Amino acid sequence: MYAILDVNNRQYKVKQGQEIYVDLQDAEIGAGLTFNKVLLADNEGTISIGKPSLAGASVSASVLDHVKGDKVIIFKKKRRKGYKVKKGHRQQYTKIRIDSIAI
Repeated sequence: MYAILDVNNRQYKVKQGQEIYVDLQDAEIGAGLTFNKVLLADNEGTISIGKPSLAGASVSASVLDHVKGDKVIIFKKKRRKGYKVKKGHRQQYTKIRIDSIAI
């Protein structure tokens, strides 16, 4: 059984027991999350497709940790002008474990 869910306008294919990283969620470590925007669900070969999402379907998850991603370096330069800018960015993620998929 798997489901495709929408979290902050990003789509994830999830299975029960899977651990994934999603954009930072406003929840404490150990708290439970429920995602109601399920776009597609597969239950042992029976595929249900939502228009745009499935009514009554939900995915329950628990928060494991809040982490930062790899650093991305932004470097801009204009030759012969003495213009150089170097910036860095680290995206924050929430690590969650999928507990159950309800269709």
